[in-house]
Amino acid sequence: MTSTEFNHGTQAVDRASALLITILKSPTPLLLSALAKIHGLPKSTTSRLLAALIRQDLVERDRAGAFLAGQVLIHFAREQNQDSVLITRMRPILERLASKTGETSNLAIPGNGHINVIDQVGGHFLLGATNWVGRRVSYHASALGKVLLAYSTVAIPAGRLERATDKTIISRRDLLVELEMVRKNGYATIIDELETGLVAVAAPIRELDGRVIGAISISGPSTRLPLKDLRTIGAMIVAEIEARQGRSLLNSQEQKIPQRKLGKVGAA
Repeated sequence: MTSTEFNHGTQAVDRASALLITILKSPTPLLLSALAKIHGLPKSTTSRLLAALIRQDLVERDRAGAFLAGQVLIHFAREQNQDSVLITRMRPILERLASKTGETSNLAIPGNGHINVIDQVGGHFLLGATNWVGRRVSYHASALGKVLLAYSTVAIPAGRLERATDKTIISRRDLLVELEMVRKNGYATIIDELETGLVAVAAPIRELDGRVIGAISISGPSTRLPLKDLRTIGAMIVAEIEARQGRSLLNSQEQKIPQRKLGKVGAA
Protein backbone atom coordinates (compact mmCIF):
# COMPACT_ATOMS: atom_id res chain seq x y z
CA MET A 1 0.00 0.00 0.00
CA THR A 2 1.35 3.41 -0.93
CA SER A 3 1.37 6.32 1.49
CA THR A 4 -1.34 8.01 -0.60
CA GLU A 5 -3.58 4.95 -0.41
CA PHE A 6 -2.95 4.71 3.33
CA ASN A 7 -3.86 8.38 3.84
CA HIS A 8 -7.05 7.98 1.81
CA GLY A 9 -7.98 4.90 3.86
CA THR A 10 -7.37 6.72 7.12
CA GLN A 11 -9.43 9.67 5.92
CA ALA A 12 -12.32 7.36 5.01
CA VAL A 13 -12.23 5.76 8.47
CA ASP A 14 -12.18 9.18 10.13
CA ARG A 15 -15.12 10.39 8.06
CA ALA A 16 -17.15 7.21 8.62
CA SER A 17 -16.46 7.39 12.36
CA ALA A 18 -17.56 11.03 12.47
CA LEU A 19 -20.78 10.16 10.64
CA LEU A 20 -21.47 7.32 13.05
CA ILE A 21 -20.92 9.55 16.09
CA THR A 22 -23.27 12.17 14.67
CA ILE A 23 -25.95 9.52 14.05
CA LEU A 24 -25.63 8.15 17.59
CA LYS A 25 -25.73 11.59 19.22
CA SER A 26 -28.63 12.95 17.20
CA PRO A 27 -31.94 13.05 19.12
CA THR A 28 -33.78 12.21 15.88
CA PRO A 29 -32.72 10.14 12.83
CA LEU A 30 -30.94 12.22 10.18
CA LEU A 31 -31.32 12.04 6.40
CA LEU A 32 -28.35 11.68 4.07
CA SER A 33 -28.59 15.31 2.98
CA ALA A 34 -28.43 16.53 6.55
CA LEU A 35 -25.42 14.35 7.37
CA ALA A 36 -23.61 15.52 4.22
CA LYS A 37 -24.24 19.16 5.14
CA ILE A 38 -23.15 18.73 8.77
CA HIS A 39 -19.82 17.20 7.72
CA GLY A 40 -19.28 19.27 4.59
CA LEU A 41 -19.12 16.21 2.34
CA PRO A 42 -20.55 15.53 -1.12
CA LYS A 43 -23.69 13.44 -1.00
CA SER A 44 -22.01 10.74 -3.10
CA THR A 45 -19.15 10.42 -0.62
CA THR A 46 -21.53 10.45 2.33
CA SER A 47 -23.64 7.77 0.68
CA ARG A 48 -20.61 5.48 0.14
CA LEU A 49 -19.47 5.87 3.75
CA LEU A 50 -22.94 5.20 5.11
CA ALA A 51 -23.27 2.15 2.86
CA ALA A 52 -20.09 0.74 4.42
CA LEU A 53 -21.51 1.30 7.91
CA ILE A 54 -24.76 -0.39 6.88
CA ARG A 55 -22.88 -3.44 5.56
CA GLN A 56 -21.30 -3.84 9.02
CA ASP A 57 -24.71 -3.41 10.74
CA LEU A 58 -23.41 -0.33 12.53
CA VAL A 59 -26.22 1.82 11.14
CA GLU A 60 -29.54 1.18 9.43
CA ARG A 61 -32.29 3.24 7.79
CA ASP A 62 -35.82 3.79 9.01
CA ARG A 63 -38.90 3.89 6.78
CA ALA A 64 -38.27 7.53 5.92
CA GLY A 65 -34.71 6.76 4.81
CA ALA A 66 -33.09 8.43 7.83
CA PHE A 67 -30.12 6.83 9.57
CA LEU A 68 -30.02 5.40 13.09
CA ALA A 69 -27.99 2.91 15.15
CA GLY A 70 -27.66 -0.57 13.62
CA GLN A 71 -28.19 -3.97 15.18
CA VAL A 72 -24.57 -4.45 16.28
CA LEU A 73 -24.73 -1.32 18.44
CA ILE A 74 -28.26 -2.04 19.62
CA HIS A 75 -27.24 -5.53 20.71
CA PHE A 76 -24.16 -4.17 22.47
CA ALA A 77 -26.19 -1.56 24.35
CA ARG A 78 -28.77 -4.17 25.32
CA GLU A 79 -26.09 -6.50 26.68
CA GLN A 80 -24.52 -3.72 28.69
CA ASN A 81 -27.90 -2.80 30.11
CA GLN A 82 -28.57 -6.44 31.02
CA ASP A 83 -25.30 -6.52 32.94
CA SER A 84 -26.38 -3.43 34.87
CA VAL A 85 -29.76 -4.97 35.63
CA LEU A 86 -28.14 -8.19 36.87
CA ILE A 87 -25.71 -6.25 39.06
CA THR A 88 -28.63 -4.33 40.61
CA ARG A 89 -30.59 -7.54 41.19
CA MET A 90 -27.70 -9.49 42.69
CA ARG A 91 -25.94 -6.77 44.70
CA PRO A 92 -28.07 -7.40 47.87
CA ILE A 93 -27.05 -11.07 47.74
CA LEU A 94 -23.36 -10.20 47.38
CA GLU A 95 -23.60 -7.84 50.34
CA ARG A 96 -25.38 -10.39 52.56
CA LEU A 97 -22.97 -13.17 51.68
CA ALA A 98 -19.94 -10.96 52.30
CA SER A 99 -21.43 -9.88 55.63
CA LYS A 100 -22.32 -13.41 56.77
CA THR A 101 -19.07 -15.08 55.75
CA GLY A 102 -16.66 -12.20 56.17
CA GLU A 103 -15.20 -13.12 52.76
CA THR A 104 -15.26 -11.63 49.26
CA SER A 105 -18.37 -12.23 47.15
CA ASN A 106 -18.24 -12.12 43.35
CA LEU A 107 -20.71 -11.95 40.46
CA ALA A 108 -19.74 -13.28 37.02
CA ILE A 109 -21.24 -13.90 33.60
CA PRO A 110 -19.84 -15.65 30.52
CA GLY A 111 -17.13 -13.77 28.65
CA ASN A 112 -15.23 -14.39 25.44
CA GLY A 113 -13.01 -17.33 26.39
CA HIS A 114 -13.01 -16.46 30.09
CA ILE A 115 -15.43 -15.54 32.85
CA ASN A 116 -16.38 -11.89 33.17
CA VAL A 117 -16.47 -10.73 36.79
CA ILE A 118 -18.87 -7.78 36.78
CA ASP A 119 -19.31 -7.05 40.49
CA GLN A 120 -17.57 -7.75 43.78
CA VAL A 121 -18.14 -6.99 47.46
CA GLY A 122 -15.25 -7.20 49.91
CA GLY A 123 -15.38 -8.98 53.26
CA HIS A 124 -14.55 -7.94 56.81
CA PHE A 125 -10.85 -8.64 56.92
CA LEU A 126 -8.17 -5.95 57.05
CA LEU A 127 -6.36 -7.52 54.12
CA GLY A 128 -8.62 -6.39 51.28
CA ALA A 129 -9.62 -8.38 48.23
CA THR A 130 -7.94 -8.07 44.89
CA ASN A 131 -10.21 -6.27 42.47
CA TRP A 132 -11.08 -8.97 39.94
CA VAL A 133 -13.75 -7.02 38.10
CA GLY A 134 -12.82 -7.04 34.41
CA ARG A 135 -9.84 -9.40 34.85
CA ARG A 136 -9.48 -12.56 32.76
CA VAL A 137 -10.20 -15.74 34.73
CA SER A 138 -10.20 -19.21 33.16
CA TYR A 139 -13.42 -21.21 33.19
CA HIS A 140 -11.91 -24.57 34.16
CA ALA A 141 -9.74 -23.15 36.97
CA SER A 142 -12.43 -21.17 38.81
CA ALA A 143 -15.56 -22.04 40.77
CA LEU A 144 -17.53 -19.42 38.85
CA GLY A 145 -16.34 -20.86 35.56
CA LYS A 146 -17.10 -24.46 36.55
CA VAL A 147 -20.70 -23.46 37.24
CA LEU A 148 -21.04 -21.90 33.79
CA LEU A 149 -19.47 -24.97 32.18
CA ALA A 150 -21.54 -27.45 34.20
CA TYR A 151 -24.85 -25.96 33.11
CA SER A 152 -23.79 -25.56 29.45
CA THR A 153 -23.88 -21.78 29.61
CA VAL A 154 -20.56 -22.02 27.78
CA ALA A 155 -18.64 -24.91 26.21
CA ILE A 156 -15.34 -26.29 27.45
CA PRO A 157 -12.67 -24.25 25.63
CA ALA A 158 -11.05 -25.89 22.63
CA GLY A 159 -7.40 -26.81 22.75
CA ARG A 160 -5.15 -27.44 25.72
CA LEU A 161 -6.49 -26.40 29.12
CA GLU A 162 -4.08 -23.96 30.72
CA ARG A 163 -2.45 -24.98 34.00
CA ALA A 164 -2.61 -22.15 36.56
CA THR A 165 -1.22 -24.23 39.47
CA ASP A 166 -0.25 -27.85 40.01
CA LYS A 167 -3.83 -28.44 41.25
CA THR A 168 -5.55 -27.10 38.12
CA ILE A 169 -7.68 -29.68 36.31
CA ILE A 170 -6.26 -29.89 32.79
CA SER A 171 -7.66 -33.31 31.78
CA ARG A 172 -10.94 -33.00 29.89
CA ARG A 173 -12.07 -36.35 31.27
CA ASP A 174 -11.40 -35.24 34.85
CA LEU A 175 -13.11 -31.92 34.18
CA LEU A 176 -16.25 -33.66 32.90
CA VAL A 177 -16.35 -35.75 36.10
CA GLU A 178 -15.95 -32.55 38.12
CA LEU A 179 -18.79 -30.83 36.24
CA GLU A 180 -21.09 -33.77 36.94
CA MET A 181 -20.38 -33.29 40.65
CA VAL A 182 -21.22 -29.60 40.29
CA ARG A 183 -24.64 -30.48 38.87
CA LYS A 184 -25.17 -33.06 41.62
CA ASN A 185 -24.24 -30.71 44.47
CA GLY A 186 -25.70 -27.52 42.98
CA TYR A 187 -22.45 -25.61 43.52
CA ALA A 188 -18.78 -25.74 42.46
CA THR A 189 -15.60 -25.48 44.50
CA ILE A 190 -11.92 -24.93 43.84
CA ILE A 191 -8.97 -25.48 46.15
CA ASP A 192 -5.62 -24.09 44.98
CA GLU A 193 -6.68 -24.47 41.33
CA LEU A 194 -6.52 -20.82 40.28
CA GLU A 195 -3.93 -19.60 42.78
CA THR A 196 -2.13 -21.51 45.50
CA GLY A 197 -3.85 -20.76 48.82
CA LEU A 198 -7.06 -19.53 47.17
CA VAL A 199 -10.33 -21.40 47.59
CA ALA A 200 -13.83 -20.59 46.37
CA VAL A 201 -17.36 -21.90 46.07
CA ALA A 202 -19.93 -20.75 43.50
CA ALA A 203 -23.57 -21.40 42.61
CA PRO A 204 -25.64 -20.62 39.49
CA ILE A 205 -28.02 -17.74 38.80
CA ARG A 206 -31.01 -18.87 36.75
CA GLU A 207 -33.64 -17.12 34.71
CA LEU A 208 -37.29 -18.05 35.32
CA ASP A 209 -37.08 -20.58 32.49
CA GLY A 210 -34.22 -22.36 34.26
CA ARG A 211 -31.38 -21.10 32.06
CA VAL A 212 -28.15 -20.37 33.92
CA ILE A 213 -27.01 -16.84 33.05
CA GLY A 214 -24.31 -16.23 35.64
CA ALA A 215 -22.84 -17.29 38.96
CA ILE A 216 -22.07 -15.96 42.43
CA SER A 217 -19.08 -17.06 44.47
CA ILE A 218 -17.43 -16.61 47.82
CA SER A 219 -13.64 -16.71 47.71
CA GLY A 220 -10.92 -16.50 50.31
CA PRO A 221 -7.72 -18.07 51.60
CA SER A 222 -7.55 -21.76 52.47
CA THR A 223 -6.29 -20.81 55.94
CA ARG A 224 -9.75 -19.36 56.69
CA LEU A 225 -11.98 -21.60 54.60
CA PRO A 226 -11.63 -25.39 54.99
CA LEU A 227 -13.66 -27.71 52.76
CA LYS A 228 -16.46 -28.16 55.30
CA ASP A 229 -17.03 -24.41 55.36
CA LEU A 230 -17.01 -24.24 51.57
CA ARG A 231 -19.82 -26.81 51.52
CA THR A 232 -21.82 -24.84 54.05
CA ILE A 233 -21.30 -21.61 52.12
CA GLY A 234 -22.23 -23.35 48.86
CA ALA A 235 -25.63 -24.23 50.32
CA MET A 236 -25.88 -20.68 51.64
CA ILE A 237 -25.27 -19.14 48.20
CA VAL A 238 -27.88 -21.41 46.63
CA ALA A 239 -30.40 -20.46 49.31
CA GLU A 240 -29.73 -16.74 48.95
CA ILE A 241 -30.15 -16.85 45.16
CA GLU A 242 -33.32 -18.92 45.38
CA ALA A 243 -34.79 -16.62 48.01
CA ARG A 244 -33.99 -13.56 45.90
CA GLN A 245 -35.55 -15.11 42.84
CA GLY A 246 -38.69 -16.24 44.66
CA ARG A 247 -37.81 -19.93 44.80
CA SER A 248 -38.04 -22.36 47.72
CA LEU A 249 -35.27 -22.17 50.29
CA LEU A 250 -32.98 -25.07 51.02
CA ASN A 251 -33.85 -27.08 54.14
CA SER A 252 -30.51 -26.47 55.75
CA GLN A 253 -30.19 -23.17 57.60
CA GLU A 254 -27.59 -20.62 56.62
CA GLN A 255 -24.68 -20.58 59.02
CA LYS A 256 -22.22 -17.80 59.65
CA ILE A 257 -18.65 -18.98 59.13
CA PRO A 258 -16.25 -18.07 62.00
CA GLN A 259 -13.75 -15.42 61.00
CA ARG A 260 -10.14 -16.52 61.25
CA LYS A 261 -6.69 -15.12 60.71
CA LEU A 262 -5.80 -12.89 57.81
CA GLY A 263 -4.93 -14.34 54.45
CA LYS A 264 -4.99 -13.81 50.72
CA VAL A 265 -8.30 -13.04 49.05
CA GLY A 266 -9.29 -13.20 45.39
CA ALA A 267 -12.22 -13.74 43.05
CA ALA A 268 -12.78 -17.23 41.75
